[in-house]
Amino acid sequence: MTATDTSPLMSTTILIIFLIVYLGMILGGLPFLQLDRTGVALLGAIALISVNALTVDEALASIHFPTMILLFSFMVLSAQMRLGGFYDWVTDRMAGMPVTPPALLGVLIVVTAALSAVFSNDIVCLAVAPVLVDACRQRKVAPVPFLLALACSANIGSAATLIGNPQNMLIGQTLKLPFDGYFLQAAIPVTLGLFACWALIVWQTAGQWHAPLAASASGDAEAPREAVPFDAWQTGKGLLIAGALLVAFLAAPWPREHMALIGAGILLTSRKLHSRKMLGLIDWELLVLFMSLFVVNHALQRTGLTADAMNYLSGHGMRLEQPGALFGATFLLSNLVSNVPAVMLLLPVVQHEVGGVMLALVSTLSGNLLIVGSIANIIVVDAAARRGIAIDWKRFARVGVPVTLATLAVSGAYLALRF
Repeated sequence: MTATDTSPLMSTTILIIFLIVYLGMILGGLPFLQLDRTGVALLGAIALISVNALTVDEALASIHFPTMILLFSFMVLSAQMRLGGFYDWVTDRMAGMPVTPPALLGVLIVVTAALSAVFSNDIVCLAVAPVLVDACRQRKVAPVPFLLALACSANIGSAATLIGNPQNMLIGQTLKLPFDGYFLQAAIPVTLGLFACWALIVWQTAGQWHAPLAASASGDAEAPREAVPFDAWQTGKGLLIAGALLVAFLAAPWPREHMALIGAGILLTSRKLHSRKMLGLIDWELLVLFMSLFVVNHALQRTGLTADAMNYLSGHGMRLEQPGALFGATFLLSNLVSNVPAVMLLLPVVQHEVGGVMLALVSTLSGNLLIVGSIANIIVVDAAARRGIAIDWKRFARVGVPVTLATLAVSGAYLALRF
């Protein structure tokens, strides 16, 4: 294998490619090209290998495969729950509860948070959002407050565990954080954050639960979804594997990714659910995004430019390893380039458990600020639009901004008092 080029010209080339990739992370793509974030990151990784900034072996070695395996395994688990009709069944049961709209909102927030802590926020929103729209119409209540609560509570709830979202998986695997230790530290900020989310939405709605709070989106709405029939056996199998994994994460000494992969293998070994259906529900684009960003970030670190930047910031009084600076940098970067790329950039400066907890909480909770702050937000807004409900950035921000500020204030105060 040819040795990689380490000349100053190559360092400049790597920096240019890195900046283009992260510009794509900010914009969601690149002007004049039909590329999304995944496409931009993948092309960046291809370009780095093509110009000999990294060999193929070096690029593969830069990918953190324990995180990739854990993420893939829980995608399989969530696919099992979707095909078993679990998410449809849960949403329909919630919608049929004989309670007032504020109480129903509280139930939705609690259930969504609990599901997101185990099955990942993006998957939960993808499965629940279309069912929730139809359920709200059947109950003749305005769907927008409930959709906003779904997105916000999914993000908040996913911060409770190290398997709730992709960035938490990466942080937990890289820093070797204890599963139970992290949960105990995150539980109080997450619980208070969920209450703040409920209170803010109830206050903003001001009793207008049956008013048309959102204008119809342009274009024809999709027909009501075809519900996935509830399969008690398939759902029970998924829940059994999920429960076993949680217990194993708490008690077993084996690597989490190994146990999760075994669970995924058991679920794929099915007489009724074809593996094509299961694997068809895997978010392959997210996996490609992760792998590509690992390659891009590793190439930049090899140039020494990141170390130089850290030394420059430290010389001017901004040490990112300190809690206050890390808190602010995580919030800023999470809303500039999205939370997964932000975590990848900041992980190298985190050297202790407290910093890992802060990085996980702040990067996840910051995702509620704007629609583009989290994939879960985009999923909910897109699902609403397909059913004729428009949620623009202003409407989302009316809830997202105060929810983000409230949850970050709670988390910041808790972390300051706790540590």
